Amino acid sequence: MSKSLSRLDLNLLFTFQLLSQERSVSKAAKKLNVTPSTVSKSLAKLRDWFDDPLFIKTPQGLQLTPLAQSMEQDLADWLQRGKQLMGKRGDDMAKGLSFELMLESPLSLIMLNQLTQAIYQHYPDAKVKVRNWDYDSLEAIIRGEADIGFTGRESHPRSKESLDLLPYFIDFEVLFTDLPQVYLRRDHPALQEEWNVDTFLKYPHINILWEKSETWALDDVLIELGLSRNIVLTLASFEQSLFVAAEPHHSMLAIAPQYCEQYARQLHPDLVTRPIPISGEYLNKLAIPFTLIWHKRNSHNPKITWLRSKIKAIYQPRGCD
Repeated sequence: MSKSLSRLDLNLLFTFQLLSQERSVSKAAKKLNVTPSTVSKSLAKLRDWFDDPLFIKTPQGLQLTPLAQSMEQDLADWLQRGKQLMGKRGDDMAKGLSFELMLESPLSLIMLNQLTQAIYQHYPDAKVKVRNWDYDSLEAIIRGEADIGFTGRESHPRSKESLDLLPYFIDFEVLFTDLPQVYLRRDHPALQEEWNVDTFLKYPHINILWEKSETWALDDVLIELGLSRNIVLTLASFEQSLFVAAEPHHSMLAIAPQYCEQYARQLHPDLVTRPIPISGEYLNKLAIPFTLIWHKRNSHNPKITWLRSKIKAIYQPRGCD
């Protein structure tokens, strides 16, 4: 027989969450600013409610039972929703909705005006905050600090950025697939040579630090071919790499997604592009699925549903499939 939620002290759920995080009664008590005895009594009530030990003592600390493990993420989501609900104030509606977006740059810049104008037309008093997609962006979505993300993932089967490795509680939709290409100045000496893999690897490369990783699918593919790049400069963004590639008096090459070509035409008209000179199954491993990412708890949120449809309408025609 199901129990009425009104009979449960909801503070016990915060105790459960801290115990699952700290794996220690004393550490959870310190976080709650109560005695360990108080936490032990709360744990006893939780065990009685769920009819399960929930936490088992081991030399390594408390270990979650299968039931507790199954509850951990659902409880975190439930408490996050409660935090958002209790954070509302009477004047929130007058100020309008807020949109927290994690977007890859410069993809966001290319059509950001179109997206924000669509938001303001539909929600005149909306507040929009856009942050660059970074190594901690997925965690921000999980914590409820961002509504949605839009970024490139990787297709290489060994990549840590594969869509297959996203947590089960994350939903996603691929809007288009892109292929990276080489960006270099019109007067670059490589353009006087036959464009092949030898020429491609002959010249120094500008690299991107992506989600704290200094290598990506291209480097994995080159290793499979028994090759490697000469990376002489590592930067934080595609914008920086394109800026440097356009500068004179050097022979460095930059690699960026194909969509960056529109951005480069506007700001770096002296840059031209060449395909990465590999083919077949190896080239397919470099495909970049540009993906909308959101938490399952927002799957039926009207604001997020509307936002997803608007981003799709703006970006999907950019597909390179």
